[in-house]
Amino acid sequence: MLRPISSLFAISLLFLGTLPSRVRADQILKTSGFSTCLSNANITVQNLDIEYNNDDKTVTFNVAGTSTSVQNVTAQLNVTAYGISVYQNSFNPCDSSTYVQQLCPVPAGSFSANGNQSIPPSYASQIPSIAFSVPDIAAQATLELKSLDTGADVACITSDVNNGKTASVPAVSYVAAGIAGAALAVGGLSALGAAAGGGSGGAGTMSPSFTDVITTMQGFAMNGMMSVKYPDVYRSFAKNFGFSVGLIPWTAMQTSIDNFRSKTGGNLTDDSVQFLKNATLEFSDGSGASKMKRHVAMMIRESILTNSTSTAGSSNSSIQTTVHGIQAYVEELSVPQANTFMTVLLIVAIVIAAIAVGVLSLKVILEFWALFGSFPKGLTGFRKHYWGTMARTIVNLILVLYGIWVLYCIFQFTHGDSWAAKVLAGITLAIFTGVLATFTFLIWRTARVLKKSEGDVSGLYEDKSNWLKYSLFYDSYKKDFWWLFVPAIVYMFAKGCVLAAADGHGLSQTVAQLVIECLMLGLLIWNRPYERKSGNIINIFIQVIRALSVVCILVFVEELGIAQTTQTVTGVVLIAVQSLLTGVLAILIAVNAIIMCCKENPHRKRRKEAEKLNRDLDNLTPLDARNSLLMDPAKMNTTYENEPKYPLFKQDSVDSFMNEPANPYSGATPLRPFTPQSHRPVRSVESRENLVQHAAPLGGVSGSPPRQPAIPNLPAYGGYRGVAY
Repeated sequence: MLRPISSLFAISLLFLGTLPSRVRADQILKTSGFSTCLSNANITVQNLDIEYNNDDKTVTFNVAGTSTSVQNVTAQLNVTAYGISVYQNSFNPCDSSTYVQQLCPVPAGSFSANGNQSIPPSYASQIPSIAFSVPDIAAQATLELKSLDTGADVACITSDVNNGKTASVPAVSYVAAGIAGAALAVGGLSALGAAAGGGSGGAGTMSPSFTDVITTMQGFAMNGMMSVKYPDVYRSFAKNFGFSVGLIPWTAMQTSIDNFRSKTGGNLTDDSVQFLKNATLEFSDGSGASKMKRHVAMMIRESILTNSTSTAGSSNSSIQTTVHGIQAYVEELSVPQANTFMTVLLIVAIVIAAIAVGVLSLKVILEFWALFGSFPKGLTGFRKHYWGTMARTIVNLILVLYGIWVLYCIFQFTHGDSWAAKVLAGITLAIFTGVLATFTFLIWRTARVLKKSEGDVSGLYEDKSNWLKYSLFYDSYKKDFWWLFVPAIVYMFAKGCVLAAADGHGLSQTVAQLVIECLMLGLLIWNRPYERKSGNIINIFIQVIRALSVVCILVFVEELGIAQTTQTVTGVVLIAVQSLLTGVLAILIAVNAIIMCCKENPHRKRRKEAEKLNRDLDNLTPLDARNSLLMDPAKMNTTYENEPKYPLFKQDSVDSFMNEPANPYSGATPLRPFTPQSHRPVRSVESRENLVQHAAPLGGVSGSPPRQPAIPNLPAYGGYRGVAY
């Protein structure tokens, strides 16, 4: 009965109320696919189609098969939901209340039976209303036929039961893609504005950025690829994020990849798009609603001649194939496992081509604008740096895709059958890794030179050349944590490598992923490396959700033997948490769009202030010694009482110079010492000492004392002796 577990689902179903669902009928439970649960049976069932309509309390059935002999049978129907028996009923096809002519008795040879029966209210009331509203209900119906004479089992068929509602809805994928697109648009406008302002770039420090959003959705999809016993509701939910990992159903593309594989060593017998069209996927974990019907196209044996049999049989049978892990995820999206890498490779190639065409098109528009119109000064930066913009965008794409690229390449090496696809996987993985490794080395070398020459790495942020070339790796981090992009790359590599290499081993995958997520979470909490406080909060929150998601996945590990009801509740809670995170990201993206219009990037702002200060210093003119720039401005208002007349020079040198007799040939007289005028302030000895203390050393070198300046004895020319005050 479902009544004992109704309270268990009460809270979880509140979360499910926010999920979109697709209603295929009013209140209907219907079988989907079937498999035999008895070997060497006397009766072979080739088609089973049972549908219960709760509105009129009727069951419509359609059964077809073959029998080795004429025999009277009794039928027993068992229905389970979430591992708990909810309905049991036995009936004799020959009884007047449950009479089925085609099965009374079962004839020798081919047979078919179809019709409908009313269900008594006592049985109908046992089915709770939530069975008709919960998406991807984990229910299973088993029909056993027993010999009326001997009681021996003569046939056994099991089938999944669904209510027409599912958490795998195209609208969810569209909304998620829209959120990612909005993040990309906000980040793109910010970057374009920075480029227009002189190509300074690096305006992407606001979180969540496009990278944050898309990698979060990739995490949801990668969770669905793990080899554990997922409840069907979560398995369907995870499919909604397949677009974020490049898995887009496209039959024409899959057919082309199949042709490519067939010419390069591939085997299409049971691994092609055509095979998937006729296949029912059966998950190897044996979960309740595990057989996901792909396409109904099986022909009944030629021995079944009746029209009713043909009609029944042509509607509900298909080839069964057992799947798990990554294969199960990709094939649910109509992508054969051997086509996975090539599918993503072609999608990424299309994206890169679109980036190149888009940037070049914008460049052409700007050039025509400059020729025939009044070109805005704000777009001059982008016009000059469009090649750099294109390169930055492609490198950023590589950085975003690196984790799943490692996953697909390793999966191709271990599960692929085309030698050409394996070569492409090796080449592209080497290119992606090489690009990231090269940038890592260049940034490290630049940071080392800056630290040696300037004492810190501020030049990575303040030097426009460095910022343009490297900032996409560290623009959201504080100056002291510029290096954090390296652990981030290692984190992505480790996740993809573990997921692909341990495919089929759910416990190993889950434990390794939990360790990786916890290490990254600890790194973020310990360092809090993001420039903005909001960036630290948001990214730590995202990482907490990732770690908690893996903790929840531990419940689905088959080796732990957790009850199916607990697993289903955990799956619903996991959906709610991940949906909540997606909604929060959408709200924050909208907030960022507003902030972007009001607040400037902090790194760019500091760099602009530094550039302005340098320009102002270059425009200053030198003043006389008493108003020297070397003086401390705070001490400018002090008096000069009781201080020597010339604080910058040795007093004995000044006195000897002043008392030196004039050149007899010039007729000049000795110069009188300088007397402060009333309008000049008199400085104190303290001010003089401060002036000398802050003066730059003259002639001194590292490790040696500075040379004290002195005025030389200058010869008189034309009766004039120059003296610097």
